[in-house]
Amino acid sequence: MKRVVIVGGGVIGTSCAYYLSEAGCAVTLLDKGEVGGGCSHGNCGYVCPSHVLPLAVPGAVWGALKAMLRPNSPFAIKPRFDPALWAWLWRFARRCNRHDMLAAGRAIQALLVSSRALYDGLLRDEPFDCEWEARGLLFVLRGRQGMDHYAHTDRLLHESFGLAAERYDGEALTALEPALKPGLAGGWLYRTDAHLRPDKLMASWRRVLEARGVRVRENCPVSGLRGERGTARAALTPGGEVSADAFVVAAGALTPLLNRHLGCKLPIQPGKGYSITMPRPAKCPVYPLIFEEHRVAVTPMRSGYRLGSTMEFAGYDESLNRRRLAILTDAARLYLHEPTCDPVQEEWWGWRPMTPDSLPVVGRSPAYENVLIAAGHNMLGVSMAPATGKLVSELLGGESPHLDPAPYSAGRFGAS
Repeated sequence: MKRVVIVGGGVIGTSCAYYLSEAGCAVTLLDKGEVGGGCSHGNCGYVCPSHVLPLAVPGAVWGALKAMLRPNSPFAIKPRFDPALWAWLWRFARRCNRHDMLAAGRAIQALLVSSRALYDGLLRDEPFDCEWEARGLLFVLRGRQGMDHYAHTDRLLHESFGLAAERYDGEALTALEPALKPGLAGGWLYRTDAHLRPDKLMASWRRVLEARGVRVRENCPVSGLRGERGTARAALTPGGEVSADAFVVAAGALTPLLNRHLGCKLPIQPGKGYSITMPRPAKCPVYPLIFEEHRVAVTPMRSGYRLGSTMEFAGYDESLNRRRLAILTDAARLYLHEPTCDPVQEEWWGWRPMTPDSLPVVGRSPAYENVLIAAGHNMLGVSMAPATGKLVSELLGGESPHLDPAPYSAGRFGAS
């Protein structure tokens, strides 16, 4: 039986553990804190095949610069000396063209579509209690200019990716979603999408793993790998070495801290996101919502209600910036009859693992033939997790992969 150690207990590492254990491997899951306690905990829980476009699209750089000049912008960069961030921004800017956008979009879509189908199987076959709802995702536009601009995006998604939304203008929007205030320009509903409660997903998945015999070790940070002659032999932890036949590094935004051991320069930046979780308001939305002009998301869960999003490049800063939380509530007040509800149950932040091309890394480490990397899923970790876990299991097991792994290769960023 092949022994596999997985570094990182977020949704990606957990999915890898699931599919590897299904393939008959003896799996040990290591996490520096609690399994499911990082960015997989407080996100908005979207499973969204509609999100095929990368962040690097034509005009994105100019749009980001203009946004940063506005007070309460959802996008922020903390001023500091950080050559790695500058290099990341340069790579990002170079990809803001139509050709690279469409190429990245096709690779993103492959993972999203596969994962959406795999979730259906997981929910059918496993005792997952994660408040899954397949209602779709509603993009809401406040102004007519925003509505007209998004019409171009919808046309692109339809023509290039086969994604068609249902359009609702004016009063038709509030008839569809009565929680929204009157006077909004309109919205676009993607019925392909679903949502869930991510902390419950992680708790359910952990119970399934442990029932299968997967060993979970928390508060067990990994500082590196020990190898010889191109093969990794053990993960290095404060409690000693953890040996295995193969390793998967799924450490999210912390993965670049292991670059020296992985043999590649992974340009993953921690993009800090925020959320606020509350009880459901009396007039709670039926649909999960994205306020496109303000980049704020709303998730109506069966057991709660969450506002989330924003993007803050502040390095590995562990503070909770209350001004970022205010962006969420201020935007929600513009759209919703009841934007918040007391008492606030949780104020949260997490580091999203952002790559400059919006594609994750799913493939072998250049340093060791028995080490796979599964990291850099940007804001789509929950959406891409099942397909990533299945692909990792196929690659480690020498099976024919169900997706072409070439676009996700670590080698695209160069060797260290």
